[in-house]
Amino acid sequence: MGHPGNTASIKPQGIGARVLRKEDDRHLHGKANFVADMVMPGLSEVAFMRSPLAHARLTAIEIAPAGHHAVFTRAHLSDVLDIAADSSLPTYQLSAHPPLARDKVRFVGEPVVMGFAPTRAEAEDLLETVQVQYQELPAYAEVLSAMQATDNLVHEQWKDNAFVTLSVDKNFDALAAQAEVVVHRKMSLSRQCMVPLEGKAVLAYWDHQANQLVVVSATQVPHLIRTALAQYLQMDQGQVRVISPDVGGAFGYKCVLQQEELCVAWLAKTYRKPFRYLEDRREHLIAGANTREHHYEMTAYADRRGRLLALDAKITIDGGAYSVWPFTIGIEPGQAIGNLPGPYAFDGYRCVTQCVATNKPGFVPYRGVARTGVCFAMELTLNALALEVGREPWEIRLENLVQPEQMPYVNVANKHFDSGDYPASVRRALEMINVKAVRARQQQGETDGRLIGVGLATYTEQSAHGTSVFAAWGMPIVPGFDQAMVRMTPDGGLEIRVGVHSHGQGMETTFAQIAHEVLGIDLSKMRVMHGDTGQTPYSSGTYASRSLVMSGGAVSQACQKLLPQLLNIGAHLLQAKVTDVVLEGGSVCCGERRVSLSDIAKAWYLSPQLLPPDVDPAGLEATVGYKPRVDTGAFSYATHVALVAVDPQMGGVEILDYVVVEDCGVLVNPMVVEGQTIGGVAQGIGTALYEEMRYDELAQPLASTLADYVMPGATEVPNIRMDHFETPSPHTEFGAKGMGEGGAIAPPAAIFGAVNDALRRVGAAELTRTPLTPRRVLQALEQQADIVR
Repeated sequence: MGHPGNTASIKPQGIGARVLRKEDDRHLHGKANFVADMVMPGLSEVAFMRSPLAHARLTAIEIAPAGHHAVFTRAHLSDVLDIAADSSLPTYQLSAHPPLARDKVRFVGEPVVMGFAPTRAEAEDLLETVQVQYQELPAYAEVLSAMQATDNLVHEQWKDNAFVTLSVDKNFDALAAQAEVVVHRKMSLSRQCMVPLEGKAVLAYWDHQANQLVVVSATQVPHLIRTALAQYLQMDQGQVRVISPDVGGAFGYKCVLQQEELCVAWLAKTYRKPFRYLEDRREHLIAGANTREHHYEMTAYADRRGRLLALDAKITIDGGAYSVWPFTIGIEPGQAIGNLPGPYAFDGYRCVTQCVATNKPGFVPYRGVARTGVCFAMELTLNALALEVGREPWEIRLENLVQPEQMPYVNVANKHFDSGDYPASVRRALEMINVKAVRARQQQGETDGRLIGVGLATYTEQSAHGTSVFAAWGMPIVPGFDQAMVRMTPDGGLEIRVGVHSHGQGMETTFAQIAHEVLGIDLSKMRVMHGDTGQTPYSSGTYASRSLVMSGGAVSQACQKLLPQLLNIGAHLLQAKVTDVVLEGGSVCCGERRVSLSDIAKAWYLSPQLLPPDVDPAGLEATVGYKPRVDTGAFSYATHVALVAVDPQMGGVEILDYVVVEDCGVLVNPMVVEGQTIGGVAQGIGTALYEEMRYDELAQPLASTLADYVMPGATEVPNIRMDHFETPSPHTEFGAKGMGEGGAIAPPAAIFGAVNDALRRVGAAELTRTPLTPRRVLQALEQQADIVR
């Protein structure tokens, strides 16, 4: 199916229509069904005793008599395997992650003991009677001390504290030698928590009728979790069913097997009763600070105009204590080394990426996996290059970006850019922000004494990458075809079953729009079912901006597979030739005569005597597996521009204007795209200005409430102005590209560029570490003052 064309050709409920989200009605009226809302007879609540130390041996655990029936240590879970995510990446060192700590603890907040009771409070009281003795070990609170360690390693069987080291060298020496200009910078991103509205949530029970373990979990990947639970509980997969109900946000936090899921599932399997665990906010902040902490050392080699010739980079990632299943810690350095060059065309590249184990929670893929960091590093490096050669930052971008006539383009990191006009997004964003007026305003100065700055960032978002990409990352599970099943109901409605699961993406609406585009059935008569391994076809799940391209493509093709049957039955009912009929507006038509799809469905289900003799006995349902013909990814891209005001007295930063020009191929629902982008930008603003989980020298987290872990609120997020390009991907069904992560990638780079642009005018030091707290802004100004004195 091609591009829907101009707005006049867009069907009111089809691809391109601004349809209100079907799922919002239940959410806005308090009718959604989250794990915390569920009530079952005999339900017990589960609590965990967590380690107060970052690194220590467990020398003794004493359980009081009152807890012998309801308190458990790792020794009790003898039939449960440790979570071990292996990888075929060279240099990778395997970490076994026990469901409850075995022999020693490796980060503050690691579960050590589990207990259950009728209420969470009673379960916590029961755990208060447990005595745990620890022998403290040296704690590694940052990568430098971890890499210097020779004994008491995070994992004793390892040769050092490095999870994995990856490297690439492509034409670097020869091209770097030709450089006339060399710039060098160091940048760092602070560790963050993901903070979805709903934390981890899991309820498990035994279905005696089906003889199955049923695990209701707030997960993005129900089919993968089913596989994992069966593997680590040593059960047949047919004995495990995973249901993901309404999910209150995830951002990657819920795309891996959680220790708590395994523990609660074990309780239900063992006792044949229902058990539930709900993560509270303090647990999440302490045990869930698991993303974004990257450190960069960048050296760019260019000609006198600032044309990039070669890039040399060293990336160090603080991976925490454990590698997660199934994506492994390898995905973070793999994404970093592969995406650092971004949308820029240069041919010399050398990079070493090392992921180091420390005594912090293990890294989990977070919205934009590694790309927020690499965009931050690359864009700040280009800003430095522009300053060195005396040109505007956007002039450097326009000269170095891959040009539209070069598409499709394979870059220096072997990324296959499929389509787009990257420079046009920069020009449009500059036009929207009115950069000439900004420069004039800077010359005039502000009446309130604040300093004005403008910054920009351009990135690509590799979406819907498939088998070849994930197999190269050495993962234990590699995604393949996504399946969708569609079935007409006897009254002409449509059931759509997909194996992905929505946690805010609006799939119940967009997948219905895709089906409407093909079949013309009214959205009110469609039902999208997802998130239940017992009712849906297989998919590896929702992550990597893949669901609309992969499962949406499967929905489109499944609906198309129904067309011959519908046309055949419709033609027979109209007493016409199949070659003379068309499907139009939810009816099969022959000239002025028409028969509705509901009449066709009625004939199949209720009046089979009306069917043609050659009717296909497969009926009015179809299952299709789909992946794009080229599975190296459909590349969305965008340019973000931020206009900020910096208070030189207080160090505060206000975002005055924020512009996004994005291209995610054919828009299925522009309103959904804009909502996703705005939410991503809000998270990116958090990375840039507010969010930071700090640790002391003993690897103790220094924030355990939202009073200490600062996040942006409604007053900190500006009105975000957007414009859309639509360059169809040549590889995907109806030209769509994924875009769920993109909004979170560029904001730190754009905002830092703007703040540094403002401060540079008074000679302040350059800021290169997130977040941009008032303290750090004032320190930059003081460094300038010291130089002046």
